Amino acid sequence: MRAWLNRPRPEVPAVRVSRRQGLQLGLVLALSAALSTTHSFLRYATYEAKGYDLGIFDQVVRQYALLNAPLSSVKGVDFHILGDHFHPILALLAPAYWIWPDPRMLGIIMAAALCLAAVPVYLFARRRVEHGWALTAAAALLLSWPFQAMVNWDFHEVTLGVPILAWLVWAIDGRRPWLALGLGVLLLTVREDMGITLCAVGLVFALRRHWVQAGLAVVLGLAGYWFATSVVIPHYSPTGGFGYWQFQALGPDMGSSLLTILTRPWEAVAALVDHPLKLALWLLHLVPLLLLPVLSPLTLMALPILLSRLWNDRLNVWAPVYQYDAILAPVLLMAALEAAVRLADRLPALRRLPQVLVAWALAVAVVGTAFFPQVFPYHRTLTGDMTVTQHARDLAHAVSLVPDDVCVEAADNAVPHLTARTHVGLHGDIGDELSTWMIVDTSVEELGGWDPLTPAQALERADRLGFDVVWAERDVVVLRHPTRGVSPVCSTYLEHR
Repeated sequence: MRAWLNRPRPEVPAVRVSRRQGLQLGLVLALSAALSTTHSFLRYATYEAKGYDLGIFDQVVRQYALLNAPLSSVKGVDFHILGDHFHPILALLAPAYWIWPDPRMLGIIMAAALCLAAVPVYLFARRRVEHGWALTAAAALLLSWPFQAMVNWDFHEVTLGVPILAWLVWAIDGRRPWLALGLGVLLLTVREDMGITLCAVGLVFALRRHWVQAGLAVVLGLAGYWFATSVVIPHYSPTGGFGYWQFQALGPDMGSSLLTILTRPWEAVAALVDHPLKLALWLLHLVPLLLLPVLSPLTLMALPILLSRLWNDRLNVWAPVYQYDAILAPVLLMAALEAAVRLADRLPALRRLPQVLVAWALAVAVVGTAFFPQVFPYHRTLTGDMTVTQHARDLAHAVSLVPDDVCVEAADNAVPHLTARTHVGLHGDIGDELSTWMIVDTSVEELGGWDPLTPAQALERADRLGFDVVWAERDVVVLRHPTRGVSPVCSTYLEHR
């Protein structure tokens, strides 16, 4: 295996894309963008989009567009979002809100980001296979379950990391290590844990004997992680610390966890496969790629993100429905292609393996979309299953009753429809003295947030705080405080300060 991985790599072939081929790639990208944008807009129209995370990121980008500090009332009163995660790259989205300040703009941005990630996959594949098969690889990525999961999540900062990491892999493959390192530095602005991913990029540099870039990647990755988690996030966090260490199975902190990995690796490995959801996640990533990513060093760049999820204490992050998988998809597909070509070169019987790989990946995506909506949510858009229900119309009426520039507590599914004109938070998350309006959805088990209230708890709290019912139909209740005035915290929230 070592000798195989260390074999001299052939010269990188030049890729020439004709006008016709470019138009065909553009058509695939346009169709994908139309599908993902439609799915995103339908989620918004049917009140399936949530405050976590669409409402949060709409508020953040909206505040950047107003040239204000990125305060999110969905996270709490005067909550500075850089005290939660480190993602200053979101400030670059502000000009989009100067064009259309609407939560759905983030759906358009997400569609563009995912399409932008498919371009390096196409070019990577063109170095190895014909245009038609490279186009198939791009289509397989765009229709893959991780990309569908990302769109179904509405928006997340990781969205912006998907094309960056994809182009980084393309740059490494094309022997452009300085360009790859520059993209790695940009990746540090996406999220604090990208520093660890940059360290993994350094390992890949080392395997390809780019020693200077390898050392810089590791140093910059560690420095970036330290700066984000020990300087920026504690500075803005209301608790004064970084609150996302959730790997208690390995140890109470990073040092003890690394010690566990180094001294008792069998325990660390066992923790990666000790639950059916973890096994499902492994299978969903690897089976559509014929298990080939395990044979490519490029997969090292995907491991920090994947392992951090599987070692996480929270069961829900193991499920294959989250946005985090999208950043892995281009890396794993390109790793699989690299491994397939290496095997095809060594074993004549497998000379068609790269073509089989991309055909299989696309077939899995198509069949999954047709029959498995739990993992492939585009199924609902393509079959017309996403419709405006009576419950959505009730929520829309409830939202229409709330005036502009007030403080309102709302159910998670109503929040994105209020962020453009109110200071909105989830029930119980903005204190007891601020809100003057409430929207309660009694059809859900909980109303959203880190420590969510049930509808019954929210209604009991509203009664205790002196709120009166303004309107109630079926499962939606609107309440208003009869005497409380609007706080300047709320009335000035959407002004340039």
